[in-house]
Amino acid sequence: MESSGPEPVVSKVAVRSSVIESIKGWSLSGIRIHKEELRQKITMPEYLRLAIKDAIASKDVDAGKRHYDFTTIGHDKPPHIAPESPLVVFINSKSGGRYGSELKARLQDLMGEEQVFDLLTVKPHEFIQYGLGCLEKFASLGDGCAKETREKLRIVVAGGDGTVGWVLGCLGELHKAGRDPVPPTAIVPLGTGNDLSRSFGWGGSFPFNWKAAIKKTLDKAIRGPTSRLDSWSLLISMPAGADLDTPYSLKRTEEVVLDQDLKVEGPLPEKVSCYQGVFYNYFSIGMDAQVAYGFHHLRNEKPYLAQGPISNKIIYSSYSCKQGWFFTPCIAAPGLRGLNNILRLHVKRLNSTQWEPITIPSSVRSIVALNLHSYASGRNPWGNLKPDYLQKKGFVEAKADDGVLEVFGFKHGWHASFVMADLISAKHIAQATAIRFELRGGTWKEAFMQMDGEPWKQPMNNEFSTFVDITRVPFQSVMISGERSGN
Repeated sequence: MESSGPEPVVSKVAVRSSVIESIKGWSLSGIRIHKEELRQKITMPEYLRLAIKDAIASKDVDAGKRHYDFTTIGHDKPPHIAPESPLVVFINSKSGGRYGSELKARLQDLMGEEQVFDLLTVKPHEFIQYGLGCLEKFASLGDGCAKETREKLRIVVAGGDGTVGWVLGCLGELHKAGRDPVPPTAIVPLGTGNDLSRSFGWGGSFPFNWKAAIKKTLDKAIRGPTSRLDSWSLLISMPAGADLDTPYSLKRTEEVVLDQDLKVEGPLPEKVSCYQGVFYNYFSIGMDAQVAYGFHHLRNEKPYLAQGPISNKIIYSSYSCKQGWFFTPCIAAPGLRGLNNILRLHVKRLNSTQWEPITIPSSVRSIVALNLHSYASGRNPWGNLKPDYLQKKGFVEAKADDGVLEVFGFKHGWHASFVMADLISAKHIAQATAIRFELRGGTWKEAFMQMDGEPWKQPMNNEFSTFVDITRVPFQSVMISGERSGN
């Protein structure tokens, strides 16, 4: 009898390999995700992908029409069928450390490279104007496949909170232009804080086993239920003449008239400069914005120091100590004193149209207006307040779509640290449907502000005030939940 010695070994290797591949194909919910089935569900027909690509490259909606014309030649061709759940992905390939470019290649393998847009080369407003415009053009010509694809389309954003907010802001322009429906958005967290991602169930960090997890993420993106997210318009009106180095999310705009229901005390400058932007998570003034500003400049000057979320957080904490915010009770420097020296605060409360002045505690050195439950990498400084406390303060339970901002303060670095560790709560100041900050210089030459993690240095004037008005954007963003309802 011939020996069959090697055969059991080969069999064990084959079985082990089969088991590993089988595990990779299953999602954590126990549903096997087949690569080909997923690709078939999310990938658009080739003529649509090529038409969108040409339209964006040429910045001309009609540039892709030749692909449509080709499909209409010959009546014996079967009609194109729209995919069950078409997806488009925007990815910031510089995010996620070294994984950004690898993730981009993996996504292109799963759904076709024309549906994956690197934000370094294609901006979201270009896709919306020309890519979606191309689909809408084909639909107007009677293309049922293009029409159904446009109506079913969902968006995935792979990046940090700033990237997600950028895409959401551009998608909001669709509603303003009457180009509904606005595609709902899912998130792959590639940033440092990832608070938007946490708030909608997509996690706080890029998964270690991302090559297998990305199929699950795309599957959740096409199946997940949708919810709503408030966004907030921020308007700065400042005396003309001073230079303002603004982040990407803040743009110069024409002069805007301030809300006349709130009278301005003191003289107004003859000329003003106005800047406008939108935030989804938070706006803040004071010490936290100053630390963020210093950290961002340090990271830009020495990018080799910031190679991932963990190193970013270590550097951030070190910079907080360097700024002196942990020693503010012992320091008399004007820039470290309480915000009540330079700031007046008015708010409109829920179900009220009247502006109400709010006293800023003298100990507060940072004020935050928060929209989400998640702040600074998943912390909830507002806290989960008990019903009797809510009633006593006239507050309501905080939600991402309630049309209300939670306004609270930090006293100094130690106070902020204890709040972030859930040992104590932040200083609750107000809940508001609209906010006005009025800043006047005095011994302060500048203040620091940030929204959704993008900081800037705000010059101040001793003679004239700078105003920051925050109001709710009428249209809510549509988000895809990464967690099934009831979980």
